[in-house]
Amino acid sequence: MNKREFLKNAVTLSSITLLPSAAMAFSTSKKKRLRTAHIGVGNMGGEDLSAISSHAMVDVVALCDVDANMLAAAKALHPDAKTYSDYRVMLQEMGKKIDAVVVSTPDHTHAPASMMAMEMDKPVYCQKPLTHHVTEARAMKKIAKEKNLVTQMGIQVHSFYDYKLATLMIQSGIIGKVHTVRAWSPKNWGYDGPLPEGQDPVPESLDWNLWLGTSSERPYKEGVYHPGQWRKLVDYGCGTLGDMGVHIFDTPYNALALDVPRTITTNCRKPNGFGYPEQNMVTYEFPGTEYTADTLKWVWYDGKDADKQREDLMLPGGEELHDQGAMFIGEKGRLYLPHFQMLPKVIVDGEYKEVDVEKFNLGEPVRDYDSEGKKHYHQFVDACLGTAETSAPFSYASRLTETILLGVIAGRFPNKTLHWNAESARFAEEEANQFLDAPYREF
Repeated sequence: MNKREFLKNAVTLSSITLLPSAAMAFSTSKKKRLRTAHIGVGNMGGEDLSAISSHAMVDVVALCDVDANMLAAAKALHPDAKTYSDYRVMLQEMGKKIDAVVVSTPDHTHAPASMMAMEMDKPVYCQKPLTHHVTEARAMKKIAKEKNLVTQMGIQVHSFYDYKLATLMIQSGIIGKVHTVRAWSPKNWGYDGPLPEGQDPVPESLDWNLWLGTSSERPYKEGVYHPGQWRKLVDYGCGTLGDMGVHIFDTPYNALALDVPRTITTNCRKPNGFGYPEQNMVTYEFPGTEYTADTLKWVWYDGKDADKQREDLMLPGGEELHDQGAMFIGEKGRLYLPHFQMLPKVIVDGEYKEVDVEKFNLGEPVRDYDSEGKKHYHQFVDACLGTAETSAPFSYASRLTETILLGVIAGRFPNKTLHWNAESARFAEEEANQFLDAPYREF
């Protein structure tokens, strides 16, 4: 089933009289309160639910999760909210009583749930990466634009002090034109082991069919998929690059005003069709922007050797490189941005350079995660209420996600350079185009 058919069937299932998009876009009108529905309320979904509901003008009216235990825990915190295991049924029954939808599921359900909500003219906050496939990212961008919807991708650090400061510093020209970015994370959302055999009884608390959603049918194996291992697997997650890469890429991507890359090469083991490699080095080449050289080289490292010392990553005084972060390398020096809640540092001629940050008008540095962590969520709520604008709308998030996913696809062709045509949304290497999309299972 393709996406057009899925959306047609899903909206038919909802049997709701849809309002014209302008009536529900929330982009120009002001509302007094915001009624939210949450799809996925365990783990990160629980964090999203807590942050969104902490806004004084939010009423949580609906909760949805395929795991009854996670749903019960969320219900205990929001006893007035109605509960569902199937987001399609939730939208069917609650459509007119919902003002905005928060999607916090595994990656493979981001687009199906978000697209259905947007087709019903609902603003959407969706966790990162925005989608599981490149075609989905472009489709979500298109729907959001056509319907003029408030949207936000869940990259919370996008709104943190240090990342906003780094963006302003780079765009001020403090290290000149940037020619290289290196980014790294030691996390291992990969799986190099054997494919699981056999199957286990599905827990009574889990609706396995709904967890699989639009992905292919697969027997349940305890401890392999739900609740915490799906990021490692090609059918459901996007590996370390799709998890931490989105966060760590975000600031350089935004600061340098990048679009999608021209070429991508991934150094990793051969694909096994089930799990992502446990260690990857992804090299992107981007066309230049006003903040970069004519061409920008971007190298991503993940896995146990992700922080291996290279000359342009060496810190003054033999200081140890933080386990996650990014290094901008420009014509006048380097800017070091650890991940996270640490000030960016400028390095010139092998020494740290003192910078007067007051001129960037961001106020005093903030080191309180509780207050910083809610900013991105509250920005979405305020935008829905007509009093703010989001900083990571799908128009931006789709391009960042597309970039990430192109690196994920390149991992299926180790050490082969893939050439991407942004206008046609196709690879020059025809064999790679099959991974831009996947059929939707009927469920």
